[in-house]
Amino acid sequence: FSFNGTAGVWRTAAIKEAGGWKDRTTVEDMDLAVRATLKGWKFVYVGDIRVKSELPSTYKAYCRQQFRWSCGGAHLFRKVAKDILTAKDVSLIKKFHMLYSFFLVRRVMAPTVACILYNIILPISVMIPELFLPVWGIAYIPTVLLVVTAIRHPKNLHILPFWILFESVMTMHRMRAALSGLFELSEFNEWVVTKKTGNNFEDNEVPLLQKTRKRLRDR
Repeated sequence: FSFNGTAGVWRTAAIKEAGGWKDRTTVEDMDLAVRATLKGWKFVYVGDIRVKSELPSTYKAYCRQQFRWSCGGAHLFRKVAKDILTAKDVSLIKKFHMLYSFFLVRRVMAPTVACILYNIILPISVMIPELFLPVWGIAYIPTVLLVVTAIRHPKNLHILPFWILFESVMTMHRMRAALSGLFELSEFNEWVVTKKTGNNFEDNEVPLLQKTRKRLRDR
């Protein structure tokens, strides 16, 4: 379970048994969650509680946040892989899930494969007609992933072209971050706090916003 450090409540006993907070990576909340899982603690998601949260206010802040998350997750994989393999009270199925699905695929392979596919393979296939690439690789799989992602927000289908271009750029950023964390390259453990405009206001000045209908002009 990828614990979100800004919206969760911990039992003190779980933190202590898992070894406490550690600053060895830039994703200390995920680090604690993994160690608590290896100790047998369960996580409960409560969906009916709403709390205040805020997205990064600028593109630069968003990039720094994504770099920290991508780099930290890959770096944590390097740190805890041995602990997961040697954990005594964890089943083989859970070990496989944590190492392969949670870490290797989501933290390392996903950003790397996405960057190579969207920014190298697809452009080459367009510019060089003689280069044969299977349709399932350049069309079917990306289309399925796109539909699965977009169907969750049907009212925002009109911004899909911009989202595709934006994510293509971000895949390069995330791949560089993941490789930096995995191989401990430059900036792999650099902590940069994400700047948000809400920090400039008193708590009582930032309301818990309700979902509103946006005008076509605003969209």
